[in-house]
Amino acid sequence: MKYSYIKTATASPTLSVGDCFGNADNIACIINELAQKDVELVLFPELSLTSSNCGDLFTLPAFIQQCAKALERVIEATRGKNIIAVAGAPVANNNSLYNCSIAIHNGRICGIVPKAQLNNSTSNESRWFTAGIAKAEIIEVAGQKVPFGSNLLFTTPEYSFGIETGTEANAPLSPGALLAAEGATIILNPSAEATIAGSHKATKARIENKSAICKCGYMHANCGWGESTSNAAYAGYCAIAECGDILAQTGQFNTAGHYTVSEIDTEKIQKQRIADNNFGCKGYATVIDIPQIHSENCEITRNINANPFVPCDDCAKERLEEVFNIQANALARRIIHIHANTCVIGISGGLDSTLALLVTAKACDICGKPHSDIVAITMPGFGTTERTHTNAHTLMERLGVTIMEISIKEACLQHFKDIDHNIENHDITYENSQARERTQILMDIANQRNGIVIGTGDLSELALGWATYNGDHMSMYSVNASVPKTLIRHIVNWYAQECGDKTVASTLTDILDTPISPELVPANENGEIKQKTEDLVGPYELHDFFIYNFVHNGYAPEKIYFLAQQAFKDEYSNEVIKKWLATFMRRFFIQQFKRSCSPDGPVTGVCNLNPHIGWIMPSDTSGREWTDIIGKLK
Repeated sequence: MKYSYIKTATASPTLSVGDCFGNADNIACIINELAQKDVELVLFPELSLTSSNCGDLFTLPAFIQQCAKALERVIEATRGKNIIAVAGAPVANNNSLYNCSIAIHNGRICGIVPKAQLNNSTSNESRWFTAGIAKAEIIEVAGQKVPFGSNLLFTTPEYSFGIETGTEANAPLSPGALLAAEGATIILNPSAEATIAGSHKATKARIENKSAICKCGYMHANCGWGESTSNAAYAGYCAIAECGDILAQTGQFNTAGHYTVSEIDTEKIQKQRIADNNFGCKGYATVIDIPQIHSENCEITRNINANPFVPCDDCAKERLEEVFNIQANALARRIIHIHANTCVIGISGGLDSTLALLVTAKACDICGKPHSDIVAITMPGFGTTERTHTNAHTLMERLGVTIMEISIKEACLQHFKDIDHNIENHDITYENSQARERTQILMDIANQRNGIVIGTGDLSELALGWATYNGDHMSMYSVNASVPKTLIRHIVNWYAQECGDKTVASTLTDILDTPISPELVPANENGEIKQKTEDLVGPYELHDFFIYNFVHNGYAPEKIYFLAQQAFKDEYSNEVIKKWLATFMRRFFIQQFKRSCSPDGPVTGVCNLNPHIGWIMPSDTSGREWTDIIGKLK
């Protein structure tokens, strides 16, 4: 598929215990339906050809022969199709019976994987089955000579997959983990696990954790409707996960056959594995090549998150609080380590300095220091508005910090006179002089009071280089350095809801509603902010999307553009997305010199531009090829 997406499905067909031909027909029906949807890989449950509860029927040679004949119907269903189907069936070999997963493509059995770690705690599998061994051999099944072994690694030109059956996934050293270490980008888990109270939550957590730890796509298909309920019930849960996230899933206890479809991003998996450096082991797997032809035209059905930094699950509040506490505890440790008497911070009434002030107050609480040890300074300049000035003072007063106000106007006017700069020329010199004057004030007051200057700049600004070099770019500790602008908004909103102070809450709400601006040029005739950052460099929600997909996922510009089109199709035109993507890519490369000398700051999430442990790149790295690609996009 285009952009390294593999369209996959996990299915739980309607079963009938012991009815091999009926089950084969149901499986074949789903294969035919999914092939029409351009699915390239489909997984069916463990022992889906027979059901998992056939008991001593498994010991009857006639029953196993029936199953082998029924398998031919499944094989035939794949003929002439591009889909790879993995179905479960008992397979006899050398007077032993094995619980197997059978991979089939275009009328051929590609390989058979016998379950190596049998479940005797709840199902007494060893009564009927023999545990498979890793050593691969060739056996004959359905008139075909095929590889047989629990260590098979199936590879196609675009991806590879391995199989761990049922409860093997719970083993400390599972087959899936071994195969992932050897390069399997997708792990398949056909299952016939009975459902008990609480087991669904555990299964879902295991799928998420397994895909995160193994940095892989993970497919789970459990048997459901029609499976025997003599001793247990089966929920038929199907799920597809990728690197810790569930992409698609079904509900439980459907009363008919069902499936779920989504696309697994093998490029994202590759990027995370390269960064991890723990993959690429050799010696365990036997590699089986499958000559599958990949489609370039499949429709993307998975959700493309427009705000990848923002938590959107049931634990959103916990995660926002966690980021806040990481910032505060890191700052508290720095305060204690350097024996700082005070924390000095510039307060503008804007979003970033607001979060930095809230974090600093929490850090003082952790250190057992009064909020009066925070020296919060407003420094009105030529563009400061009444709205931001009022909000800054209200917040400082409610938090009980030491308040100072030092206008920078006279100092800047003197500076303009000294360097012979026209006060009416509102160019970069006019703007940056104000930012550097403010930083000088903060640094000098910190020296006076044995303090530490708290930085307010965020990850989004670092990525774009949207900071005055040695102005707001510099501090003694940068608490927001790895927190993007979109996430800052949500943290401040969370604090407003949780703080219990109506005045603080209403002030924070107004700050959230205030346009983002450095306020370095005079306000308009109505006293409102004239210089709006997002008019100049683009919407931060777009830039944060670009940052996540470029820095964390490692995508090329054309893929980022494609995904942005999906995520923001109702908000921005293709021309607007392309314009700001070009801005992002150009600024990201030419502004690296600012990140190369960034102050310390805590890592709070998956993206980090810290020049020592995060994004490491020479300041003179060329971005020409990246921007040239964007110029050719349509």
